[in-house]
Amino acid sequence: MHRNLLLLLITLLHFPAFAQIAKIPPYLKKGDTIGILATARKVDMAPLETGIKLMESWGLHVVIGKTIGLDDNQLAGPDWQRATDLQQMLDNPAIKAVWCAKGGYGTVRLIERLDFTKFKKKPKWFIGFSDATVLHSHINNFDIATLHGMVAISVGRATPEAIESFRKALFGEKLSYNIPPHAFNKTGKATGELVGGNLSVLYSIIGSPSEADYKGKIIFIEDLDEYLYHIDRMMMNLKRNGYFKDVKGIIIGGMTKMRDNDIPWGHDALEIIQDITKEYNIPICFNFPAGHIQDNRALIMGKTITLDVTAAGTKITFE
Repeated sequence: MHRNLLLLLITLLHFPAFAQIAKIPPYLKKGDTIGILATARKVDMAPLETGIKLMESWGLHVVIGKTIGLDDNQLAGPDWQRATDLQQMLDNPAIKAVWCAKGGYGTVRLIERLDFTKFKKKPKWFIGFSDATVLHSHINNFDIATLHGMVAISVGRATPEAIESFRKALFGEKLSYNIPPHAFNKTGKATGELVGGNLSVLYSIIGSPSEADYKGKIIFIEDLDEYLYHIDRMMMNLKRNGYFKDVKGIIIGGMTKMRDNDIPWGHDALEIIQDITKEYNIPICFNFPAGHIQDNRALIMGKTITLDVTAAGTKITFE
């Protein structure tokens, strides 16, 4: 009898309802402190002022990282200095959220220098997108949720809808989206943990400790300024690594400012993605407003969502 009960428990644990649920860091409240720092490309204070004022208007205190204003060619200081700045903010109990000032490239160079021991015991919100995808993926592997949303320098050009979604996500208000239909959408409904981010970064960390487990989850991808043939190369790589056959659904965000060769590839980015994913019998949403666009809506990575794609449009609800 005891053996049968054990077998039943093992069987139940393999069902999605019994899967590991991500830890949700404490949502912010008025009086909390948010830290702004540069994990990648260099940035000065001036373009951050609009973002700082927005946070203060929401009743938050802002701490500026030591990397703001540093200059190491493209980067906001050498790797050790950017890693030290991030480590101090991750470990400081007074800081309730860590917000990337800018993207670019360089965050992946910090991962091996970071110690997440204290962070895993007392998680806080990590916020950013694009190059920050490596940290979203790395932290999501700890079953801790992160906030995929605008960086501090992008506040001044963000749409009111993007800003409001960011506020709702930070303060724990109900988050849901209704998106117009797209010709490439595949209808269906699925519930699962949201993972993913920038396609180029996801492609670059395959096989590394920062690569997330996509099985049974819903993947989001977006990208900027890539050659179209390289979009095809990256998508084929994700396909061959089993990303799409194992996921419950796919959300395609902005595919912005793509480039082509003198001899055209012959298909745009969405056509490439549609062709590679069309064989999968899962819901797929195209043109979700997130990524390198002004209407960069907030997404909570690591949190369970329901993706409902119909002929009338797409609804995404965060549980």
